[in-house]
Amino acid sequence: MKIVKYIAVLVMLFVMAWAVESKAFFGFGKYKSVAAENGVVTIPVADVSDGEAHYFSFDQGKEVKFFLLKSSDGVIRAAFDACDVCYLEKKGYSQDGEFMVCNNCGMRFHSSRINEVQGGCNPSPLTRTYDADNVTIQASDIAAGSGYF
Repeated sequence: MKIVKYIAVLVMLFVMAWAVESKAFFGFGKYKSVAAENGVVTIPVADVSDGEAHYFSFDQGKEVKFFLLKSSDGVIRAAFDACDVCYLEKKGYSQDGEFMVCNNCGMRFHSSRINEVQGGCNPSPLTRTYDADNVTIQASDIAAGSGYF
């Protein structure tokens, strides 16, 4: 009987660790939902300027996932959470320091190359503009990536 309790505790700890790591805990998922106003999605620069990848979802009949991050060279980058090669697996990317890592094949991409290099397993670029206050992305540009999802 004690072994069953130990196994149950181990499983519970594993699930909790996964939930915290994936930011999927108590109903809070990895992706923050965003909406367009007048055809534009606006995200405050202050929300994405910490060097960490921030994940978003946009639903316009189909959920499209993307991420933003400010790379070490000071540029705010945007890409779909998918690539031309591994998108069918629907695993996206995770961050490891200065690199975005494909969760399917493990290839690593320096954050300063996002939006500059495309094709293969590179994060598929997402057109964005930004100023001191906001990152703006056209809803049509996000919707154009729906084939990845």
